[in-house]
Amino acid sequence: MASAQSSGGGTELGQFLRARRTQTRPDQVGLTVGPGLRRTPGLRREELATLAGMSIDYYVRMERGKETRPSPAVLDALARALHLDDAEHQHLRELAARAARYAPEPPPPPSRTVRPHLKLVLEALRPSPAYIISRSMDLLAWNPGGLALYAGLADWPATQRNLARYFFLHPTARTLFPDWDELVRGCVARLRSLAGTAPDAPDLTHLVGELLLKSPDFAKLWERYDVVGRKRIQKTFHHPQVGVLTLSGQSMNLEGTPGQRLGVYTAEPGTPDHDAMLLLDAIALEPAGTGT
Repeated sequence: MASAQSSGGGTELGQFLRARRTQTRPDQVGLTVGPGLRRTPGLRREELATLAGMSIDYYVRMERGKETRPSPAVLDALARALHLDDAEHQHLRELAARAARYAPEPPPPPSRTVRPHLKLVLEALRPSPAYIISRSMDLLAWNPGGLALYAGLADWPATQRNLARYFFLHPTARTLFPDWDELVRGCVARLRSLAGTAPDAPDLTHLVGELLLKSPDFAKLWERYDVVGRKRIQKTFHHPQVGVLTLSGQSMNLEGTPGQRLGVYTAEPGTPDHDAMLLLDAIALEPAGTGT
């Protein structure tokens, strides 16, 4: 089973390269596959090394986490050979930069304290569901609709309310989201991207370790090492209390609070979706609050 932690920056770089290599088919990069069964899923190490113009020994050292200072030219060659998109290419650069300066002491996690004026912002956004989450998707503060939108989340203690934990471990999540499969792929990609450059951060390792143990679906997606998830502007909820509603979502980083993001959902006034949103705000069993 994949581990949430890394023994060093080079290990994380090697894991990413291996995941991308094994998920790249030879025909995707212009290679002709001969007859017979291939034991290796995706590209072989020697095939990727040849495509990137480097020795097989050098590439093997990179994948095993023993080569921690690849040049920008080497990284660019690997990105081209693997057909990485811009976000994946940037993630590869960030992993290499971290491998070169790896320090065993993890940095302290970002503050979980939500500033008072941000709580006023959440209240002012009503009836639009809104909340503030940490970098690891802990729910730090919410208005009534922001919590009630995720049906059943209010049943958990405030300190356990985490959107990734909800998506994978709450029994209501799969019925709430008709596109659950796509939703969780994006969720894991976000956590994978973050953990790639801060693999020993306590807030991340605790969450990832729990989900690896409790959710086979999470473990399978974590092993893929996708770092790019598709983001939808609109999201549909099959809510057990207010019925089906489709809302437009927006999230943004908050100034002066590293790692915290504001999420808000809206609907056009006068539409059935807006009426459902008003009803959700009105019947929410738990008022605005914080997870601390």
